[in-house]
Amino acid sequence: MLKLDEMRLYQKYKQEVVPELMKMFNYKSVMQVPRIEKVVVNMGVGDATQNQDIIKKVQKQLMIITGQAPVVIRAKKSISNFKLRKGMNIGLKVTLRKARMWAFLDKLISIVLPRIRDFRGVSNNGFDGKGNYNLGIKEQIIFPELSYDDIDKVRGMDINITTTATNDKEAYELLRLIGLPFKK
Repeated sequence: MLKLDEMRLYQKYKQEVVPELMKMFNYKSVMQVPRIEKVVVNMGVGDATQNQDIIKKVQKQLMIITGQAPVVIRAKKSISNFKLRKGMNIGLKVTLRKARMWAFLDKLISIVLPRIRDFRGVSNNGFDGKGNYNLGIKEQIIFPELSYDDIDKVRGMDINITTTATNDKEAYELLRLIGLPFKK
């Protein structure tokens, strides 16, 4: 595993993004500059209510994509219309920090997003008002580590990028300068 100082995207953040943000928002200290705290990748597996073996396949796929073992998410309450009982496995999530986070973001920005068919940029509406960004991906096959043979069903995933920015404008500029391709 690479060290944090050897990460290409982290170097770009330190050398280019931090000075640009300090100039843009008139920060007095480097510690005021917003940074990315964590990236959470979440996959819902609704059809696991019929077959619990599906969770193991998706868990392996998410582990290959992120490089970290996912945590199984269980149902908080029973919903009879969905044949869902409290405590059933219905999803997976991975929280990435530090070096793994920067490696995943670099891969997402430079390799994965350009592989999406008819890609024109990610939406500007994914901000939550507090400086965090949410992004949905419709199919996991766009990740180059996965082969078509491993995938039984196309599943989507949610990617949440948590920043220390206090508002959406700061977070937008941080992600834009890092290289996240927003729609024009």
